[in-house]
Amino acid sequence: MTSTATPPPSPAGAPPASPVGREDDPSTWLRRLRGFGYVPPAGPSARADVRTRLVPPYARPSKQLWMTFGLAHEVWGTWQRIVSWAGPVLVALVAGVLRFVHLGSPKAVIFDETYYAKDAWATIKQGYEASWPKDIDKSILANPSGVALPTDPGYVVHPPVGKWVIGLGEWMFGFTPFGWRFMTAVLGTLSVLMLCRIGRRLFRSTFLGCLAGALLAVDGLHLVMSRTALLDLVLMFFVLAAFGALLIDRDRARARLADALPVDEEGRTRPDAKIAETLRLGWRPYRILAGVCLGLAAGTKWNGFVILAFFGILTVLWDAAARRTAGAGAPYVSMLRRDALPAFVSTVPVAIVTYLASWSGWILSPDNGKGGYLRDWAAKYDRDSSLGFLPEWLRSLWHYETEVYKFHVGLTSGHTYESNPWSWLVLGRPVSYFYESPEPGTDGCPATAAGKCAREVLALGTPLLWWAGCFALLYVLWRWFFRRDWRAGAIVCALAAGLLPWFNYQERTIFYFYAVVFVPYLCLAVAMMIGALLGPAGSSERRRALGAIGAGVLVLLIAWNFIYFWPIYTGQTLPMDSWRGRMWLDTWV
Repeated sequence: MTSTATPPPSPAGAPPASPVGREDDPSTWLRRLRGFGYVPPAGPSARADVRTRLVPPYARPSKQLWMTFGLAHEVWGTWQRIVSWAGPVLVALVAGVLRFVHLGSPKAVIFDETYYAKDAWATIKQGYEASWPKDIDKSILANPSGVALPTDPGYVVHPPVGKWVIGLGEWMFGFTPFGWRFMTAVLGTLSVLMLCRIGRRLFRSTFLGCLAGALLAVDGLHLVMSRTALLDLVLMFFVLAAFGALLIDRDRARARLADALPVDEEGRTRPDAKIAETLRLGWRPYRILAGVCLGLAAGTKWNGFVILAFFGILTVLWDAAARRTAGAGAPYVSMLRRDALPAFVSTVPVAIVTYLASWSGWILSPDNGKGGYLRDWAAKYDRDSSLGFLPEWLRSLWHYETEVYKFHVGLTSGHTYESNPWSWLVLGRPVSYFYESPEPGTDGCPATAAGKCAREVLALGTPLLWWAGCFALLYVLWRWFFRRDWRAGAIVCALAAGLLPWFNYQERTIFYFYAVVFVPYLCLAVAMMIGALLGPAGSSERRRALGAIGAGVLVLLIAWNFIYFWPIYTGQTLPMDSWRGRMWLDTWV
């Protein structure tokens, strides 16, 4: 039936509305998109104060909250600043206790600690990795001070930053399980603190920031990786630090842009096309800091360079969005003219220089066959090269890196715990780092037990958190695509940077614990979804109450789930039936 309703008048300067119902009518598609939650650009009245849109204020506590604690509402600013740090620090302290309690247990070289603990010890002692004898692990555990450092260089397939970090703990506390796990526990704790602050800045809410950090604190994969001397937790830390630095840079750049815009007689900041398109945003130290962090990430594992590409695109898109908000008619052209080159120079070359500097121990080692692995390659085999103008150490390093790349892309040998990245988000195949079957009456197994007990360290994310994260990921995708929410876009970008590149190497032997690099952003997605459950500002008391109940139940279930799996995260001895009860999926065994 044909509608007889009179269409609304077109905005000034806009073309007349197209007839309703035609397939090529843009308004028809807009109506369909609105059904999925799409929100069209706001009108001029909604853009009155551009400063608020460029630099949104942080959420203010309600007067009722202050009255509950007997405090004057006028002091909210001071208390907000205190709480903005006290809350994250408290969450981080809890995370630290969870990560440091019995950190030296199991007293064993678990999973790939057999590589990185020993490589770290050699790196911290002589600047490069050594070739260790087989079956040396038992001697290290029995008498670490009596184990001599090998003189032959070792062939390793990862850059040295992660081993320098692990070695720092060994330098302080010795060549023991506690020593080689100490620094990953420190970085795991600090990453919880950082995520609280990152979430606060992202959502403009201390509560949601602390919630994201608390979710990270009770994630099983993050906990296990924080208590194990592997490289991936170190990689996650530097990537998260870079993400946080770029967020700070975003706020500072937008504040600088807002300060340059004109203010009308009512005190409102107004858009200005000329300023928005031509203003140079000046010195941006936090972007340089992000470049350093991403260089350290790449110096831990090479996928740090892939994440650098994702984050580089993200930060210049943020600049274009800021210029559009400030009134630029061609924001992307303005971004390309004013921001793209400075962004590249402050991240990519900085990251590359940082990466090369991380090899300093290898570079400064002798090139006569008594230094790092292949350190003497150019001196032996590349004397007449057309690239002879380059330093020998650089040509040797390049050759070493090409050999390592061949190893990585050709690594297809099967492994019991390998998994496909398609299965990571649903916890298809976790990795067992340590497993023993103590006899009754030994190693914590009750003497009355009917049979052997089980003692395991299983790299498994907290199931309810990760499965809720799958729904949260759909939610942030919806927020990004239909509501054009930049916060959701940032979360999606960071998560995609940690996950999507692995789909290009599905034939390679890869493992679920690589996913720890994007766990913080999964927690941010869940926190954002919980914020939506709580309801927007101005919601009715009934809506708020129902939202609080739903959000509270979800958070409590996640916390309970973490406590339930705690024994298999920390290598505690369990009766066999209790252990089997925690193997929810057949693929977990």
